[in-house]
Amino acid sequence: MIRQYEPILDIAELNTEFVFYLQRGGYITEYKKTEEFENKIKEFLGVKYCSVVNNGTISLSLALLACGIKPGDKVLVPNLTMIATANAVRFIGAIPIFVDIDLYRLCMDLDNAYNKLSKNTKALIYVTLNGRSINPSYIEDFCNRNHLKYISDDAQAFGSCYPIGDKIGTHGDISSFSFSMPKIITTGQGGCLVTNNDELGKKIKLLKDFGRTGGGNDVHNEFGINCKFTELQAIVGLSQLRTINTRINTKKYIYNLYYQELKNIFDIEFLDTNTEYVTPWFVDIYINNRTKLIEYLKENKIETRPIYSSINKQLCYKEHPQYNTDFLSTQYYANRGLWLPSSMNLKESDILFICSKIKEFYK
Repeated sequence: MIRQYEPILDIAELNTEFVFYLQRGGYITEYKKTEEFENKIKEFLGVKYCSVVNNGTISLSLALLACGIKPGDKVLVPNLTMIATANAVRFIGAIPIFVDIDLYRLCMDLDNAYNKLSKNTKALIYVTLNGRSINPSYIEDFCNRNHLKYISDDAQAFGSCYPIGDKIGTHGDISSFSFSMPKIITTGQGGCLVTNNDELGKKIKLLKDFGRTGGGNDVHNEFGINCKFTELQAIVGLSQLRTINTRINTKKYIYNLYYQELKNIFDIEFLDTNTEYVTPWFVDIYINNRTKLIEYLKENKIETRPIYSSINKQLCYKEHPQYNTDFLSTQYYANRGLWLPSSMNLKESDILFICSKIKEFYK
């Protein structure tokens, strides 16, 4: 079976590093290795502050709290994204307000976002879906004009750049990344928040560690919870960061090979993806007969995965005032989107085999 995704880890290197770390009496909970991991992320992105946390959903909730979002405040979120984006808002008692997507990148449509503004709208979470984004200055201008905090959910975009060339994660008040299993850098679970804002950078550090004034004491001048990382996760993350450029190039190569093989099939739509800037998390295609293609590929031992459904139509949001609202762009792409196998350990022959079966299906 060709899996839709599998992590790629240097097992021999990790075995050596784990043994070496544990033999030296490591603390296991976050300490020096975690600090080293944070510093390497800061160095790669070119940002002032980085705090790694236990997962990417909590990182979004912490970002909202750091920005002063309170229960009852409204936060704009795209209607096509992993449900964690909306749930992070709901988790802290704020209200997610769903916004339709644009037709080119499937990211939040700012014109539609404008129509969703109210006096209680306090923040916007822009999701760089599959590494794609508009020029961040447009988002910054929109947020400044409407007095909104700008949080960037970059869970799928580590290694991608904005169309202006800056690395994703370097604009907005706070950016959030995920290190869950399918990501280009994985620590099993985990995530991080990055910012260039001194006040927010310090606030996040307090929030993730009980509001503690310093390590090893129990003085709490601020509210906080426990969202700490572990040293073992940091070792796993550091191992992958050493090969980050290879990982980025591999992701781009995989996407481009699929595109070259399938671009002439009339029934398949690819989004405009310039891999000079975008490092696609997964290879996504958009088709009208998705269920049949999924089953056909499964019969040929090829695993795929539909993209996200419209969040406002999920049963867990049936009490939300937008539950019965039709988001036409979201529904059009959510009902047609399919993620193809996208593991970094795919061989060229694997991709050519997958493409041959897709071509066979469309004949």
